[in-house]
Amino acid sequence: MSTPENLRPFLPVRIAVLTVSDTRNVADDKSGATLVERLESAGHTLAARDIVRDDVGAIAVKVSSWIADPNVDVVITTGGTGFTGRDVTPDAIRPLFEKEIDGFSAVFHAISFQKIGTSTIQSRACAGLANSTYIFCLPGSPGACRDAWDGILGQQLDNRHRPCNFVEIMPRLSEGR
Repeated sequence: MSTPENLRPFLPVRIAVLTVSDTRNVADDKSGATLVERLESAGHTLAARDIVRDDVGAIAVKVSSWIADPNVDVVITTGGTGFTGRDVTPDAIRPLFEKEIDGFSAVFHAISFQKIGTSTIQSRACAGLANSTYIFCLPGSPGACRDAWDGILGQQLDNRHRPCNFVEIMPRLSEGR
């Protein structure tokens, strides 16, 4: 596994965090807080943070506003990726994707399997690209948010990570549009 190349200067990205929940508020949003702590500790900028209810329209409106905002490079959602009737985050977000990042789900599940075994199949974690903005949909548990950040996002959102990372291709995401 590659490590950051310390010869390159770190380039922070602007990340918006959305918690999808009918029951959480900022005071008890442990998953959102976990993501904010991780991204800020890594040197990135919290561009925005919000909580919306488990509603396809509310989720899509919020994420659409962030992908239209030139001051947001990445959107990370937490919550609503399961199978219950109220778990609608992927249903709200996937129609926004111009391209899906299939490998994210595969790697997330591989990491998750090491921690929770076959229970990982109960998550519809996904990722994609919309309007040159990366979007990652994570489960609602703090553990899943830690796994996704520590095992994938922390590296891929670090421009020093070798052999490649999401940050270095950001200037080229709008090619051909």
